[in-house]
Amino acid sequence: MDIQAELFKLQDKDYRAFQIKLLPTVQPDSVIGVRTPELRRLAKVFVRSGAAEHFLSDLPHKYFDENQLQAFMLSELKDYEECVVKVAAFLPYVDNWATCDQMTPQVFKKHRRELLDWIRKWLAASDVYAQRFAIKMLMDHFLDEDFDLSYLEMTAQVRSEEYYVNMMIAWYFATALAKQYEAALPFLEGKRLAVWTHNKAIQKAIESRRITPAQKAYLRQLKIKMA
Repeated sequence: MDIQAELFKLQDKDYRAFQIKLLPTVQPDSVIGVRTPELRRLAKVFVRSGAAEHFLSDLPHKYFDENQLQAFMLSELKDYEECVVKVAAFLPYVDNWATCDQMTPQVFKKHRRELLDWIRKWLAASDVYAQRFAIKMLMDHFLDEDFDLSYLEMTAQVRSEEYYVNMMIAWYFATALAKQYEAALPFLEGKRLAVWTHNKAIQKAIESRRITPAQKAYLRQLKIKMA
């Protein structure tokens, strides 16, 4: 099956123009303009039919939409070992926040303990989107029943000059404040994060409906004035 041809059949030029504005790290010529619901539908079809096998290993892809399709296919895989190895192989080719954030393998939920070893590897990587993905996995899978204070420590220790890493750290701590307020709060009170990230985490937490008005009032007092 010619997957590129299938994607171009679904091209929406207005949507393409909209996407390009949201993806500053992606070359405009690499954007076909396929809407996300169509990509998710195709991913399910290709995985169930077996057509995904060659595509998933045929890296790098030429188009952003192919990378999106790859992320959605990986999210559909049922075998944990196959999935995590393929995710690791794909991460070096991820070049934008959308592909990184929309890659959400469902099988990871059943293998959280094993996933932690990979998360540590990705956190230690020099690659922007490997780090961002690692923090997102901590946010998605380790702020509820499997929560541990050490995961907040892992994230707080990350230092980066990269906007997309720091934004994910902020998102992580805002979510942690919503789900594990008493555990997360000392990281803000102790100014454990870089200043920009600290303030962004507070901003995002204040915007959340899951944070109480009293909590928001206190968090506002913790903002650090920028020089």
